[in-house]
Amino acid sequence: MTVAAAARSARGGVAFPLACAAGAAAVLALPPLSVLPAAPLAYSALFLLVAGARPRRGLALGYAFGLGYFAFGLSWIAESFAVDAERFGWMAVPAVSGLSALLALFPALACTAFTRLKAGGAMGAMAFATCWTAAEWLRGHVLTGLPWNLTGYALAEFDLLRQPAAWVGSYGLGFVLVLVSALAAVALRADGRRRTGAFALAGLICIASAGAGWLRLAAPPPDGTDVRLRIMQGNVAQTEKWRPGLREAIFARYLRLSAAPGAADLLLWPETAFPGYLGEDAAAVDRIAEMLGPRQVLLAGAPDRAADGQGVRYFNAVQAYGAGGGPIADYAKHHLVPFGEYVPRWLPVARLVETPGDFAPGPGPRTLALPGLPLVGVAICYEIIFPGHVADKAIRPGWIFNATNDAWFGTSIGPRQHLASARMRAVEEGLPVVRAANTGISAVIDAEGRILARLGMERTGILDAELPAARPATLYARLGDLVLPPLVLAALLSAWLTDGGAARLWRRN
Repeated sequence: MTVAAAARSARGGVAFPLACAAGAAAVLALPPLSVLPAAPLAYSALFLLVAGARPRRGLALGYAFGLGYFAFGLSWIAESFAVDAERFGWMAVPAVSGLSALLALFPALACTAFTRLKAGGAMGAMAFATCWTAAEWLRGHVLTGLPWNLTGYALAEFDLLRQPAAWVGSYGLGFVLVLVSALAAVALRADGRRRTGAFALAGLICIASAGAGWLRLAAPPPDGTDVRLRIMQGNVAQTEKWRPGLREAIFARYLRLSAAPGAADLLLWPETAFPGYLGEDAAAVDRIAEMLGPRQVLLAGAPDRAADGQGVRYFNAVQAYGAGGGPIADYAKHHLVPFGEYVPRWLPVARLVETPGDFAPGPGPRTLALPGLPLVGVAICYEIIFPGHVADKAIRPGWIFNATNDAWFGTSIGPRQHLASARMRAVEEGLPVVRAANTGISAVIDAEGRILARLGMERTGILDAELPAARPATLYARLGDLVLPPLVLAALLSAWLTDGGAARLWRRN
């Protein structure tokens, strides 16, 4: 049965399970599975189900799609509640169900808005893609935002197809994917000239996107940095990380990995690699200084705290140390994980992360200057998922250090999806991303989003590599999401021409 036939046969209650199944199928297109044909099938099915529906029905169908998409795509979150199953295990199913139910409101909003526009043909496909992208952008910003598994990530593992994100970002990439999918659905339902026009426009968009990707990949590579990296992956289980009796063994493991034979200019430890307040532990700082060579620098994840007039504030931080002691620079995470690193005061729920109090946010993206090394921007764990918010706009860094701890999620698809976000940030910003993960996946990613070196999950070891060079600032790095309105206007003009708008205007005049 074709997509069009399936949509036509969907009557009454059959449409809603079909929409939910389409949402789940869309997840198959995302990393780590990356079954690319699943994306156009899923979004064209949703378009056919919603086209011509009343707003209330469109809302219900969009909500059903969202439930399938988020329940399947975010099921790995349940792993984090098993770390302390005695206290939090009961929350796993309610948390995944509740989060999916909340996030499904955004596809519901997109479909409701589309039904109210009452657009058909190529203009209908353009309206659907615009409503979808606007709702997805809202999902990335409302209530601190959760831009996880953006539609455009279906292209993340394809070198050629992800490159247009350098111009239009991940939201724009999702817009293009949904537009092509909806145009294919229009062509299935139309006949004659409209079918030809819809297919032609979809093909032209695909060719233009692939051509842009080819041009970017064919550009001469920038000169190398000659900076030697060493990433330490300690592989410390989350159930062991904060046990006081294991602190020395964990610290000794990272020191031993750092001092392994081989040359490195920059040593990288993951998020909270040191299970304590490293900046306050003079003995530990001295041991780091003794381990480091005269020109070596260590970037280490460690909690931090500071007292002010209102009490003690706690930070999730990355600190830089040299042979002379330190810290010589530091960065505090500014985009915190709700319920993991802080809990709204009006909710009687405990945090998953073990600290004496909620983490406080840092000032925002910052560029750190390290002696003898390229300027670096830092994104701790969750921060790497936010398009346009990983680099300081005032002082552009030469690379991004993503320190993370995905031990919470075991060997689920969560860490692999997290890695896909890091690859997309590299393309958008034109900057290499170096990822140090406690239990994996540690990786070195170039400015085109290619993984040059990686260390898999639940492995203890080191990753030695050269720091890739940055490319000039991309259009998206300069303008951010301001690129979206021109993209939508260009699509609007193309859809109008495809639907015969120019011919009608000519005849009228």
